[in-house]
Amino acid sequence: MPEKRTSYRVLALNTIAFTVCFAAWMLNGVLVTFLVDNRIFDWNAAQMGMLIGIPVLTGSLMRLPLGVLTDKFGGRPVYTLLMLFSAIPMFMLGQANSYNEYMIYSLGFGMTGTSFAVGIAFSSVWFSKEKQGTALGIFGAGNAGAALTTMGAPSILRWLTDNGGNLEGWRQLPAYYAAALVIMAVVFYAFTTNRKSENGQRTIIQMLAPLKEVRVWRFGLYYFLVFGGFVALAQWLVPYYVNVYAMTIVTAGLLTSIFSLPSGVIRALGGVLSDKFGGRIVMYWVFGVIAVCSFLLFFPKMEIESPGSGVMAKRSGTVTAITDTEIQVDDMTYSIIPKVEVKYADDALILLPRLNTWQEAIVEVGDQITKKDLLARGVTHIYFQANVWIFTFLVFVIGIAMGIGKAGVYKFIPEYFPSEVGVVGGIVGVVGGLGGFVSPIIFGRLLKSVGLWTTTWIFFFLITMACLVWMALTVRKISKRDTRIEIGES
Repeated sequence: MPEKRTSYRVLALNTIAFTVCFAAWMLNGVLVTFLVDNRIFDWNAAQMGMLIGIPVLTGSLMRLPLGVLTDKFGGRPVYTLLMLFSAIPMFMLGQANSYNEYMIYSLGFGMTGTSFAVGIAFSSVWFSKEKQGTALGIFGAGNAGAALTTMGAPSILRWLTDNGGNLEGWRQLPAYYAAALVIMAVVFYAFTTNRKSENGQRTIIQMLAPLKEVRVWRFGLYYFLVFGGFVALAQWLVPYYVNVYAMTIVTAGLLTSIFSLPSGVIRALGGVLSDKFGGRIVMYWVFGVIAVCSFLLFFPKMEIESPGSGVMAKRSGTVTAITDTEIQVDDMTYSIIPKVEVKYADDALILLPRLNTWQEAIVEVGDQITKKDLLARGVTHIYFQANVWIFTFLVFVIGIAMGIGKAGVYKFIPEYFPSEVGVVGGIVGVVGGLGGFVSPIIFGRLLKSVGLWTTTWIFFFLITMACLVWMALTVRKISKRDTRIEIGES
């Protein structure tokens, strides 16, 4: 019973520490948008994407070594030192005066992202294999730290800057985050009990052996989508709302939290579902939902005029009269569809594209025409609103799917690699974290080259289909192998 209480206490503190670290890790999504929106720094879309993603790079690349260190020395000292070290560049971020300085400090505080690998390895040693899906799902709910930043940081910035009257007040925000990291480090060290992995004393070569297996990298691709995609969107949605829907940064942060908060919290449910139904079934549903919602988000707000059905002359003659509704050719009358002006209110809820069709005369009175000459050209006007609430709902569904998927992926790891959770979890986390790093950069490049914000969802759709196809082919291969074994045994 005492050990059970200890395991729950460690899991609780692991989760709280992860929440704090994740909130710090996601800071640039809000802060970079604020700095550019208020013209404190003149950074373009590509530079914004780089700065939003750069902390994720550090947090991704360092996950594997931090996972190995946790297996070897235990989570208590590693987690504590991690938070203390990260607090230093976080504090210095408030002193940045250039793009390069901001990037260097962002690389430093990006170490907070490695907290996932540390927490996963430290949590798993306290729970049996049967309960690890639920335990790791609960720990993963710390992703909700992203929502704390997207909801809270814009309001804090508004307060620190006196509603824009003192823009230099933004420099205090990183100091607050640094203080939170230091306080959490002290609390964590004081109230946790250390425990090492049973296999933590093996050599580095032995611990890294699972990385030769293709399965590890397949799990990594899954995590690239569900975790890397979550990390990228938790930051990218803020400038997305500001630019596409003309939101204030505070409103954009609140709407982004509709994506990030449920996605983080529901990860615990994902762990339970994975324990009950298996990670494979859960991931099929996850990929299917993300693919459908991403496809529905392809289409931007747009107004298009396209050629429509025209009116052709049935015989030769002379045009004698033209009105908004008719064209007279000798004694024959041709009806045409008049143009009707339609205006749509920005706050109207329009789910499907609206079509408006009319015909315009291209001939004049007195013109001589022959059979099959075009008398009036057809015009079709297509209006698609891309309503912000429909957009937010679909993004919310994607967030829920990603939250469940994050737990689903980590359900696989203790099943296939029970003795290498820290190492395998670390490399899967590296690949997933790289998704969070490269995705905002890709978003920025696509936006700059194509000019459409919705290229974000085309990218997600393609990655999701790659995951779905790879998993389906693998399952089919396993099924055929099992069938051959059964036939051989019979």
